[in-house]
Amino acid sequence: MKYKYFNIKLAILTLSCSLFFNYSSFSQSSEKEDFLQSPESVVSELYNLVTFEAGTTPDWEKVKSMFIDEAVIVLRTGSDSTTQFTVNTFVKDFINFIERADAIQTGFTEKIIRMEKIVFGDVAHFLVLYEASIPGSSLPPMQGVDSFQLIKKDSRWWIVSVINEIPTPDNPVPIILSR
Repeated sequence: MKYKYFNIKLAILTLSCSLFFNYSSFSQSSEKEDFLQSPESVVSELYNLVTFEAGTTPDWEKVKSMFIDEAVIVLRTGSDSTTQFTVNTFVKDFINFIERADAIQTGFTEKIIRMEKIVFGDVAHFLVLYEASIPGSSLPPMQGVDSFQLIKKDSRWWIVSVINEIPTPDNPVPIILSR
């Protein structure tokens, strides 16, 4: 008789734990994916992901998961030059930047200052004025403008392309972002 009650209690405990862990992992995975449900959240999350504290690094797999496989990223790499990246080469370039700037010791911040959007059905375009800095650096924060194109596909939003420009006195921040 003792073993029968023990087996019933064990079965109830096992079932309870199973239900708890299945619900817990379901709610965690759906929370992790909530940002993919709106184009604004996808863009904001990208800036959150590339911002990191000293001694840590970004979750590059999560960054990659935000882009379609064929995504194109074009960044200003000099006063009169740009470089085109795939998602993988963008991540490699960012990792190289972190190493060159020794940002693993200081962290890195890239925050949205202003964002303008156009959403039409399953297509979205964002212009983002951002500010990037390395905490403790003697260099002042740098502003830039990113242009994002996104598409809604398979019930979520994906980044299709990002194009970057750096404001200068001869090429100031667009009026739409400087209000």
